[in-house]
Amino acid sequence: MTTVYLVDDHQIMREGLRALLVARGHSVVGESADPTVALADLVRLRPEVLLLDLNLGGRSGLELQAELQRRLLPVRTVVLTMSAQPHQVAEALRLGAYAYVLKGSPASDLMAAIQAAMFGKKFLGADVADLALEALTQPPEANPLSLLSPRERQIILMVVDGHASSAIGTTLHLSPKTVATYRSRLMKKLAVNDVPSLVRFAVRHKLIDAEDQLPASSCFYEI
Repeated sequence: MTTVYLVDDHQIMREGLRALLVARGHSVVGESADPTVALADLVRLRPEVLLLDLNLGGRSGLELQAELQRRLLPVRTVVLTMSAQPHQVAEALRLGAYAYVLKGSPASDLMAAIQAAMFGKKFLGADVADLALEALTQPPEANPLSLLSPRERQIILMVVDGHASSAIGTTLHLSPKTVATYRSRLMKKLAVNDVPSLVRFAVRHKLIDAEDQLPASSCFYEI
């Protein structure tokens, strides 16, 4: 029996996943639609597997992945999402995901992904493997995100989510001045001049959805 935590912003999806997983012999120890709540739960509950959607209203599952990687939490992430963007597949894998499954795939793919993660192996469906290969073969100019360092990638997600430098600094144990330096550096690399332009860049490159551009009401708090 594998202990699983669910992160998806649609309750009906979480209910369906819970029923499926329990029927297959797994134990769902918790669930959330909010990355901040999920982080606290993951620290407390220590599940073996995290089943993670990347599109979480106005926030991104990649933000949660980056924080899990920073904290070295042992949970093994299986991404289950509608996002079929090559750079998001590549970024999720870079941030430590063991598997990437598209919603709409057969249940057997999800079960295989969880089993692979538990054995410390990677799992990509046929379509996802093609997306990952596309991301790897794109020239840098086709994917400007490849120019960013891991820390810059983490900060861009938090900036476009509406977090102030002080809040980002608290979360990442950096001074607001250091965060401002990172932000200035990444904006220069991406050739954008202000935060609205950075948000438009994030929408264009599918880091966030256009309809989800709402100010963040919360941030990751120290746990």
